[in-house]
Amino acid sequence: MKIYKLLLLLVGLSIMGCSDLEEEPVGILSAEGFFETTTNIQTAVDGSLTHAINEKFWGRKLSIALMLRSDMVSLASNETRRVEMNEFTTLASNGMISEFWPKTYQGIAAANAAIAGAEDVDVDDAIKNPITAQAYFARAFYYFHLVRLFGDVPYIDEPVTDFDAATAITRTPAAEVYQNIISDLEYAKTWLPSTVTSRAIPSKAAASSYLSLVYLTLGEWQNAYDEAQEVIDNAGTYNLALEPNFQNLFNADAIDASLEPIFALDYNNFEADDNAYDQIAPMTGIRGDDRNLGGGWSVAVPTLEVYTTWDAADYRRAVSLDDEASIDGTVVDYTEFDISGHEFAKNNPYIAKYTRFPGPFARANARATSHNYSMMRYAEVLLIAAEAAVELGDNATALNYVNQVRARARMGGETQTGASVPVTYAPSTVPADLSGTVTVDDILEERRLEFAFEGKRWYDIVRRKIGNEVFNASGLEGEKPFFSEDDYLLPLPEDELERNPNLTQNPGY
Repeated sequence: MKIYKLLLLLVGLSIMGCSDLEEEPVGILSAEGFFETTTNIQTAVDGSLTHAINEKFWGRKLSIALMLRSDMVSLASNETRRVEMNEFTTLASNGMISEFWPKTYQGIAAANAAIAGAEDVDVDDAIKNPITAQAYFARAFYYFHLVRLFGDVPYIDEPVTDFDAATAITRTPAAEVYQNIISDLEYAKTWLPSTVTSRAIPSKAAASSYLSLVYLTLGEWQNAYDEAQEVIDNAGTYNLALEPNFQNLFNADAIDASLEPIFALDYNNFEADDNAYDQIAPMTGIRGDDRNLGGGWSVAVPTLEVYTTWDAADYRRAVSLDDEASIDGTVVDYTEFDISGHEFAKNNPYIAKYTRFPGPFARANARATSHNYSMMRYAEVLLIAAEAAVELGDNATALNYVNQVRARARMGGETQTGASVPVTYAPSTVPADLSGTVTVDDILEERRLEFAFEGKRWYDIVRRKIGNEVFNASGLEGEKPFFSEDDYLLPLPEDELERNPNLTQNPGY
């Protein structure tokens, strides 16, 4: 059984429905003899990207783990694997890790199959390579998550079908993994088109934007700035702009028309047999809420300090947090959210980004939404450029780009309360433009608010090594006594080490 599990991990191509990908359930594919046309390459690419919308990746396991490890979200429930993530007591047997690790490698395996299979397709490079480039992008996307979470990881860049070879795989140094990611993204940038019919399809802008973030993570400031600037300079060509209404970025009915997303994971109100659907809305929703056929599950809940330290005039707070709700027909503010009577209900404002406008959904609690989750959006490119500019001593450019993001936050817009009451927020003077000298802390704070609950804060904490700062007694969550330097990396899953004795564990686990 272990042999089959390992081979399935390395060569599996599971393709289920995704709204902007080919909907062709094909189960497990053998690469031999399959790749004859560019359509076959696209099928494998779609299979790779579809793994990302699975419940074991962004549908729940990885996205919620990233929230819980940040300093903005705490756990309201008592499930052991989530407690470990939230309290930095994570064991190698943690069930969240043991699910998103193999799902990530399945996405990589499908990308590898597409890249290898493309060699058998006899068409001009100008026709074939733009499709194959999507697979290079997908592989880089998955490895970028893995290397930031685990450090040294097995780097597999071709289909593996031999058991002996599979069990001989060792960990690749993180520096080498990063160089491979950069190489894949450079290839993708060369061949991907400037515009795409859906932001769920990789584009030239997506490749360049991710290159800028990879370089920022590595502290290569000039490269990070140059890649971000390339996207900014070509925003018109790439059809990119800041979305005027911040709420539209989290409205499943409006986001398809937005120019801000650069690369997205797109759900389509579909629940596949292998859980390839969205569960973030119920995981972050209010217990007993009258919306969404019964409200949420009250699992990942912001700390009160996130709300009280966020200026109420900043429109992003109104969009990001629910501080009132209708519960069993009674409208209450967050101090009474526990009237639902459930043991996990919390009297804190809840995450609102994914519960207000989920679009059509198939099941109760807003499971299987129509959300597009922006993995990269234009605001992040501006803030990448701003942070790199700070490090390069270019204060004027940093001010320009960070203030563009703050100006959008002042524009206001239409949203609704947690009781589903439509509200129009007039333009505000908050947040005011930054002036004087911009610091790295200024940019990190802007990122914290702009991308609240979007799975980015933990990666910022790790790359800037600010865990001891944000998890102290005065932090948003209060002191995290279990946090140590070892917690910047997660443990490799225990069952993976059992299957492959050549793998080693991270320090501290």
